[in-house]
Amino acid sequence: MSLVSGIDISITFPGKELFRGLDFQVEPGDRIGLVGPNGSGKSTILRLLAGEVSPDRGEIRISRGTRIGYLPQDVQEALSGPLLEALLDSIPGRASLRDEILAIEQALKNCPEREDQVRLASRLAGAHQEFHDLDGRFPRHRAEKILVGLGFAEEDFGNDIGTLSGGWKMRAALGCILYQNPDLLLLDEPTNHLDLPSVRWLEEFLRDFEGALLLVCHDRDFLNRQVSRVFSLEPEGLRTYRGNYDAYLTAREEERKTLEARARNQEQKIKEARKFIERFKAKASKARQAQSKIKLVKKIELVQTHRKQKTIRFSFPQVPKTGRDVLALKRISKAFDGKVLYRDLDLRIQRGDRVALIGINGAGKTTLLKIIAGELEPDRGKIVLGHGVIMSYYAQHHSDMLNPRNTVLEEIHGEAPHETAGFIRGVCGALLFSGDDVFKTIGVLSGGERARVALAKILVNPGNLLLMDEPTNHLDIVSSEILIDALSGFTGTLLFVSHNQSFINRLATRIWDIRDGTFIEYRGNLYEYYEHISRQGTTALPGDAEQELNARRNETESTATTHLRRKEIRRERAERRRIISERLNPIREELARLEGRIDEMEHRKAELEKALADPDIFRDKQRSLPLLKEYTGLKNKIEELLGRWEYKQEELESARRELGLPEEQHGVTSGD
Repeated sequence: MSLVSGIDISITFPGKELFRGLDFQVEPGDRIGLVGPNGSGKSTILRLLAGEVSPDRGEIRISRGTRIGYLPQDVQEALSGPLLEALLDSIPGRASLRDEILAIEQALKNCPEREDQVRLASRLAGAHQEFHDLDGRFPRHRAEKILVGLGFAEEDFGNDIGTLSGGWKMRAALGCILYQNPDLLLLDEPTNHLDLPSVRWLEEFLRDFEGALLLVCHDRDFLNRQVSRVFSLEPEGLRTYRGNYDAYLTAREEERKTLEARARNQEQKIKEARKFIERFKAKASKARQAQSKIKLVKKIELVQTHRKQKTIRFSFPQVPKTGRDVLALKRISKAFDGKVLYRDLDLRIQRGDRVALIGINGAGKTTLLKIIAGELEPDRGKIVLGHGVIMSYYAQHHSDMLNPRNTVLEEIHGEAPHETAGFIRGVCGALLFSGDDVFKTIGVLSGGERARVALAKILVNPGNLLLMDEPTNHLDIVSSEILIDALSGFTGTLLFVSHNQSFINRLATRIWDIRDGTFIEYRGNLYEYYEHISRQGTTALPGDAEQELNARRNETESTATTHLRRKEIRRERAERRRIISERLNPIREELARLEGRIDEMEHRKAELEKALADPDIFRDKQRSLPLLKEYTGLKNKIEELLGRWEYKQEELESARRELGLPEEQHGVTSGD
């Protein structure tokens, strides 16, 4: 029985129909990735399931007793109280039960009557037993383990949640949901506010989670390892695919190629049929063939190919070449409120390096980028830029620093006032701001749209040293992948912070890992660094690196299995083509032979009609009688051949139905 079903769901926002006739089911144990471009309705589907919004039409059916946990991208509810207690009290009924126990205890103190004391004591014993049962099902040590995994220190357990920053409140909210152990877990970009160690911990936690999972995530590697089904919001509606995100991409591409090939074949057959109809519709002897072709064309349902999604088109122009040494950090020290982030730090970046800065939240990653960018001063030391270095800085807070009164066009043009309006509009279009969208003010844009404006400002005026702090936040998975591809072609030098494992692994050539005020430097990508740490016999990050290596081995094995499966699929398709050819080609050949014979006889019949149209020929019976006899024979023979042609045409249609070929493919060649 399904945990949740969506039946004929329709939702319309002002000026936009988001869904129409949406149907889906979530089964117990499902692990589903929900994908689609920003604005396609991913978060709305999660809110529907969480009961935060209602459909305009249709219904959401939830099985009796199903517990749902929902983490939105932004926590609206203000959590309060000590951190650990808030987690414990997130279990439905626990806080009210505790309050009831306190109230009964107080009533007992003030109760003089023996009979009332017995009654209250009985209620108190029952409440304590119920509270004990809750503690057994939701033990305290599990809550503590979750908080530590999410990056909280034990000394934080007693701190009031109200004093935490937005990012740490998100972690606390995630901790509450994970602690509740729901039957269905709805996670909307859960990694956005996590550092890389916590992302890896969450990945391992979710691997052991036994309930159903519906996940929105822009980290391709994270998504691939968590899901076995994909719900994809496509222009033609919600589509379901088996396998992880990579399997979805492969299946979608195969679908596209198949549909386009069928559409081309169909178009060619329709052209041929219409050509036949135009040529012979006025010819009495071909009328039946022409009518059969007309019926055939009318029966055809046109193949609908995939409509293309709008995606950002992002590529960096060639940037000026720098000297060999791009950046030097010389004896950099920085501390906040007595906490030393780093002391006497000496690091260098050379031309073409792509350096990923990793570490726990609070280690000083963003602070270091701000120091290099000149937004913060170090306590001691200096930053030295190499010859010809032009720096650009993309930061999370930059999208919040855009002028809310400016239009998109004004904000981007202000970064490159020397460029023409046409060039700026072209950049806007590449970032999906087309038509009147360029005249929207920054203040009305969503977080994802503001992030695209900030990216556009870098695109119109890129430096040859690019600093980026969490550039994939607020981007959907397709846009994140396009940004990775664009940065792969960037000819300058890159220093970036990201929690997106796919982003780091595909771009980084060096890793800077900040740990306890020191830097571990490694030449290679993220997974190579994990492997190196594993060989050293130490822990790379919270979340055993061995798990990562096992995941990579599993991915390799999965790739080999997928390769074998594809070979099997190719063999199966080849065998199917052979069966189709053996069954249909003889019929098609016979149809072609009959049409050739009919054409020859029609040609001879036309010659005889011309000869018999001469009145003089009937004066000579020796000439006219053989011609009349041949003409009558031809008419009868053509009639017979037309009957055989129609029979073969019906036989072809019947064979196609038996082979399971769809109606829209009528007349397609054996390449089906």
